[in-house]
Amino acid sequence: MSRLGKSPIPLPEKVEVKIADGMVQAKGPKGNLTIPAHNGISIKVEGNRLLVERDEKVEMPNTTHGLFRALINNMVVGVSKGFEIRLSLIGVGYRAAVQGAMLDLQLGFSHPTQLKIPKGVNITVEKSVLIIISGIDKHLVGQFAAQVRGMKPPEPYKGKGIRYENEFVRKKAGKAAKGKTA
Repeated sequence: MSRLGKSPIPLPEKVEVKIADGMVQAKGPKGNLTIPAHNGISIKVEGNRLLVERDEKVEMPNTTHGLFRALINNMVVGVSKGFEIRLSLIGVGYRAAVQGAMLDLQLGFSHPTQLKIPKGVNITVEKSVLIIISGIDKHLVGQFAAQVRGMKPPEPYKGKGIRYENEFVRKKAGKAAKGKTA
């Protein structure tokens, strides 16, 4: 049995979780999320906590139990609090702006870079160098943040690029000038 899968999920007020038509549904104040139910895994609600249990008769790896519990926990947290990732643009002339359903990035390229903002993701830009990506689906928020960061990852010499707000970039020493021999 999975160690993570055994631990209960705290269920906040105003959040409902149920299995219907082969789908696990979570409903809360921020919205609704669904994922397909896995064969051999059941959900029990005991008071204000949720237990994800596996059927020992169905053969599956222990990791599937832990994964399914983590996915349900992410759904519960998403519909109650939501997720947020902050990206900062480091570099002279680097700017970001939201234009309708597109994120416009000025990253020192000869052309502007535009990314389509997926449904379910909200983007706000502060001071044109801080991008705040938020939403209820942890996978969608994290995937879009990685896609934005991938446009210009931080380079190790000057540290220019797009980085997560709390990311540390170890800088390398540049070229060492060779001394003249007499």
